[in-house]
Amino acid sequence: MLGFAILLLFNLLGLGLKEWLHVPMPANLIGLVLFAAALFAKVVKLEWVEASAQWLTQHMMLFFIPYIVSAMALLPALGSQLVPIAAGVVAGPLIVVAVTGFAAAKLRKPDAGEETAG
Repeated sequence: MLGFAILLLFNLLGLGLKEWLHVPMPANLIGLVLFAAALFAKVVKLEWVEASAQWLTQHMMLFFIPYIVSAMALLPALGSQLVPIAAGVVAGPLIVVAVTGFAAAKLRKPDAGEETAG
């Protein structure tokens, strides 16, 4: 229970900071940054939250059920836009993979045994 309490505390700290400072960032992201900083500063020990974090990760699909059901309810309304949405879902990741591969190939240092083109 200590792990859940710590995780919830950082989530609530993020929410409080967002409301107090009017930061244009999601509150859970602010809490995550604070939590990471606390882990690196050794204010929070990994052992305290590890079991709770593993449990949450293992049951993550349960947290997406409301979004999946909502998306299913919107399918009739999205029917006319299904082709552009599907194209974006397929083409977007392909473009990201292609650009990343191209950039990695250009930035890669040649091995000692390889000849450099020149």
